[in-house]
Amino acid sequence: MFATPLRQPSSASNRTAASASLDGQETPFQYEITDHGYGKDAVKVLHVSRKGPVHTIQEFEVGTHLKLYSKKDYYQGNNSDIVATDSQKNTVYLLAKKYGIESPEKFALLLGQHFLNKYSHVEEAHVHVETYPWQRVCQEETKASKTSVVGQGSCNNFSSIDNRSLHNHAFIFTPTALHYCDVVIRRQDPKQTVITGIKGLRVLKTTQSSFVNFVNDEFRSLPDQYDRIFSTVVDCSWEYSDTDTVNFSRAWQQVKNIILRNFAGDPQVGVSSPSVQHTLYLSEKQVLDVIPQVSVISMTMPNKHYFNFDTKPFQQIVPGDNNEVFIPVDKPHGTIYAQLARKNLNSHL
Repeated sequence: MFATPLRQPSSASNRTAASASLDGQETPFQYEITDHGYGKDAVKVLHVSRKGPVHTIQEFEVGTHLKLYSKKDYYQGNNSDIVATDSQKNTVYLLAKKYGIESPEKFALLLGQHFLNKYSHVEEAHVHVETYPWQRVCQEETKASKTSVVGQGSCNNFSSIDNRSLHNHAFIFTPTALHYCDVVIRRQDPKQTVITGIKGLRVLKTTQSSFVNFVNDEFRSLPDQYDRIFSTVVDCSWEYSDTDTVNFSRAWQQVKNIILRNFAGDPQVGVSSPSVQHTLYLSEKQVLDVIPQVSVISMTMPNKHYFNFDTKPFQQIVPGDNNEVFIPVDKPHGTIYAQLARKNLNSHL
């Protein structure tokens, strides 16, 4: 569930003498606990902001993990330093009530900083937030039409809001992609780790994708493909070097739009994709070009294959070539990934 930070701490693992004294003689044998932590996962919370007639909602699934300086709960069964996971759950609700919720990243930063400020024996707080994709209902969608047919016409198009009026307090679930974030705050490291991601963005285009001139040896059976269906499910995560000047919600939407633009191109013209690798790289490069606060970005794009059904044995039934009927094959599939970083990053990135 919890993403691995792309940046490794330079000094967080070096414990101070004061914190080391909390343990006493904790290691009774020849073994040592090299990593540890605990927390509460899948805490579901809905926050409603009521500003006059216009309401705004944020629904999150939150995980909070703490790492304590002491390991006496493991070695000695001494629970005196444990902040119960039930208390962590209550903290999610109470901070949401006290401060409200603006974005998953800001709420995760608020939670993480709270745990370090409240409990001096907490060495590290890791907060994971997944956002439920609610979108406002459009005005025309609430009007029944005598001539409308399900699946036809703009009044049934819940995925596109265009320029229509948005409802003040009614929402529709639109799971196009998942917005998530991971925030890690360490007491001995002044640099907060903030990772944001997109998960499950499934896309498909029916042309302008090719894959040719790859290694041709005795193991190859795949012919050159000059025009194929290109479909993938994008998983993408990026880390911020600056969290003070960035608009997290706007940046997430920017990254999503960049991925879709490099995949699909102009609505009337499209764009050529000579390989998944090239499309992936162009997307990552443009994110770094457009959002200066992003220091490193990682993306995975697995192939979701659609193979042409062979109609040659059935010419009496359907004469001619087939370029309309395809067989979806999810497994096995190719997986393409890359991480792109700025060259001037600090050595610990």
